[in-house]
Amino acid sequence: MCGRYGFGNPARLGTLPLGVELPPLTPRFNITPAQAVPLVRETAQGRDAVLARWGLVPFWADDPSIGNRMANARGDTVATKPSFRAAFRQRRGIMPADLYYEWQPLPGQKIKQPWCIGLPDRAPFGLAALWEQWTPRDQPLADAEAAPLITCALITTEPNAVMAPIHDRMPVLLHPEDFARWLNPATPLEVVQALIRPWDGPMVAWPVSTAVNSPRVDDPVLIEPVEPHRPASPPADARSSAASTAPRRDGLLSLFDE
Repeated sequence: MCGRYGFGNPARLGTLPLGVELPPLTPRFNITPAQAVPLVRETAQGRDAVLARWGLVPFWADDPSIGNRMANARGDTVATKPSFRAAFRQRRGIMPADLYYEWQPLPGQKIKQPWCIGLPDRAPFGLAALWEQWTPRDQPLADAEAAPLITCALITTEPNAVMAPIHDRMPVLLHPEDFARWLNPATPLEVVQALIRPWDGPMVAWPVSTAVNSPRVDDPVLIEPVEPHRPASPPADARSSAASTAPRRDGLLSLFDE
């Protein structure tokens, strides 16, 4: 799963070919579920960018608290799972970012090693997402014009070579040339499903402080590299198949390192 992400340089998010201007944003280094996040989507009125609550609430839900456990949708079941299938067919979105975190289990230790993951040069990227709008079924007629609650979820997939030593899932990063197809509700579902795949471009990952474990901490220091709790390499029996993910001397894991 992916339970934390951020955008340390929100101005660069605007360089993505999103086709719409993002709402005003401030740097974020530890976004957690239930917080407001920028979301690009297609509606009947055209493409727009809104602030949505992270944690998808299906339109049929009785209580919006269901969104507290709906921050991620698995790519292999998103087309069939009742909580996500309607949004997958008609309400796909993009959550712009430039970093995310994942936690690596450490054999024999109770703590997990947090890692920050992103693209080279801290380049921005678009995360594949779903969105829904929810209105209470018992909403009084006097409140009929009240804005519905807009919520979203990230889609996850199998890990690539960088992520495999860290975690068994990763969020889906979309290539910019696929943004329009992903957002368009008319795109055939088999084409959409094919876009749910591990990132195949350059990617870097580095160990960071366990301070990121606290949702109350949202500071640039969270993305500073630290010494890992143990050598950040895969188990001995996996090194031959994951040699490209061996840590560099600077503590970084990098796909396509020379």
